[in-house]
Amino acid sequence: MANQTQQSEPGRGNFFEDFYVGQVFHHATPRTITDGDCALYIALTGSRHVLHCAQPVAHSLGYKNRTVDDLLAFHIAFGKTVPDISVNAVANLGYADARFLQPVYPGDTLTTTTTVTGLKQNSSGTNGVVYVHSVSHNQNRQPVLEWNRWVMVNKQDQSRPAPATVIPKLPAVVPVERLNVPDYVDAHRFETVITGGQKLWDDYEPGERINHPSGMTVDDSDHTLATKLYQNNARLHFDEKMMTGTQFGRRLMYGGHIISICRALSYEGLENALTISAINAGTHCNPSFGGDTVYTWTEVLERWELPGRKDLGALRLRMVGVKNQTAATLPHTHIEKDGKQVYHPNVVLDFDYTIFMPRR
Repeated sequence: MANQTQQSEPGRGNFFEDFYVGQVFHHATPRTITDGDCALYIALTGSRHVLHCAQPVAHSLGYKNRTVDDLLAFHIAFGKTVPDISVNAVANLGYADARFLQPVYPGDTLTTTTTVTGLKQNSSGTNGVVYVHSVSHNQNRQPVLEWNRWVMVNKQDQSRPAPATVIPKLPAVVPVERLNVPDYVDAHRFETVITGGQKLWDDYEPGERINHPSGMTVDDSDHTLATKLYQNNARLHFDEKMMTGTQFGRRLMYGGHIISICRALSYEGLENALTISAINAGTHCNPSFGGDTVYTWTEVLERWELPGRKDLGALRLRMVGVKNQTAATLPHTHIEKDGKQVYHPNVVLDFDYTIFMPRR
């Protein structure tokens, strides 16, 4: 139940001291995703994954229609949570145990609910980390997405005592038996000519690294419009005046949009990736800003057979986003600083996820 202060201040959102473990939010403004949203997403990211681009291909694989890009659906579902969870955020810190449960199609309406699963006040006393589990349903009340994330949120009343520290236990990886493959999907007759890439599931080896060749400069107008598309109203992405007084001195790019840019750039080398089935872990390592040029590389972590399937396999991948430096010129994500291993300042994303890909 929101307190009276919250009720009397529209747009206030919740600060760290407003959260408690077990708290449930039924987020406002369900969102119907349209073909226009999908087209704008392609315009902002350049995404070329074929299942989201070509209706005849989707039909040939057994889908009833071209699907909404997995990350567009994720960002929109995520955006529903922002007014309640992270409008007062310092930064979104990470993701874990995210599963893509059902395809999302143009015309579907997403509604999201979130439960607070953990809290930890930081030693500064000015903010703390909030852990949440969110589930998004379509108009038929079918769950289509679920994920865990943790976010650093400002504390408004620093005199409020710190809550008991609760940090939820989250799995390091979504195991293959928890990946959802719709029964109607059939990739036996998949043709690589439609993607321009010849490598299929069988051709990738654990430990292999792919330096994706292209980069993308993301202007302030691009990432601002993208974040509006996702209806993510976190102030640190929009309020230049507020951000001028912070350590960053300017607006931050929404980290989820960095994920989308890196995923779009990874097409060259992973052309036959069909869908994202899980997000195992993710870290926004350093901030990104308008004008940054993003590059990416992918490391193949594991190659899994799917139970009972000969047409599809799963690849667990590590996608690393780099700003203002090509992937090929950065051999490692970490450097040594003051005797510790820390992320290189140009590494902006370290993202562990699982995709489905046709087999030979």
